[in-house]
Amino acid sequence: MRLSTVILPIHRWSEGQKTWQRAEELGFHAAYTYDHLSWRTFRDGPWFGALPTLTAAATATERIRLGTLVTSPNFRHPVTLAKELMALDDISGGRISLGIGAGGNGFDATALGQEPWTPKERADRFAEFVPLLDRLLTEDAVTQRGTFYSADEARNIPGCVQRPRLPFAVAATGPRGLKLAARYGQAWVTTGDPKIFEDGTPEQSVAALRGQIEKLGKACADSGREVAELDKILLTGFTPDRGRPLESVDAFVDFAGRHRELGFTEIVIHWPIPDSDFAADQQVFEQIATEALAQLD
Repeated sequence: MRLSTVILPIHRWSEGQKTWQRAEELGFHAAYTYDHLSWRTFRDGPWFGALPTLTAAATATERIRLGTLVTSPNFRHPVTLAKELMALDDISGGRISLGIGAGGNGFDATALGQEPWTPKERADRFAEFVPLLDRLLTEDAVTQRGTFYSADEARNIPGCVQRPRLPFAVAATGPRGLKLAARYGQAWVTTGDPKIFEDGTPEQSVAALRGQIEKLGKACADSGREVAELDKILLTGFTPDRGRPLESVDAFVDFAGRHRELGFTEIVIHWPIPDSDFAADQQVFEQIATEALAQLD
């Protein structure tokens, strides 16, 4: 079991860099950030770009892995994204993972002036986005004509530091997304079942996650792949447990143990943000970071 954190890009770098450096000091496996143009209750406050933030974090740290949770096609194109990721992987010395999902209908969906895509169109675009991005990060030159995304002699030389490319962590719960995770992912990401977030119980959440992993296993089998090859990442804060796992070390150990039994290999907790849905006691948070995993052994 690995323990990672997600740091929202809400601080000017003069302050924000201290958080990323502290995450490394605490021994987190990885530090991620959201890749949005704005997000929910943070829309009217400071919010900085994900890839520049990760670039700065790469120069301010030495060991911790870095990445997005998650990037989506809502305002990204595979050609430009691949170029930026190749540079970021180089700057970080090969410490970048790309969390990637189909996107949703939040602020990102309309920020470029477009109408929100339907769920089917998001799935259609995602099914084209991921394979093209895979090619762009593994081949020197790519030409491809697609319904939504195309490349014309797009070059990415010398390629990623990590070979054959930086790892993809594919966020998916539906059949088409799980198929992409099985084929292209080095990891799979979930936040749980949103339908039970408001009124469900932790027990119902565990059952829903078990079902998702079973579906992932079937998708892997259909692709001729062992499901054990994929890391399984749970981004916390969106299950009926909400913030309770961060109330004490014991509470987190209980939460992590139940989810490790399901097969999860990495749990991601939000860096505390006062007066928000991610409020938590900083001292307890740091105790969890430094003490919790040892109690799972």
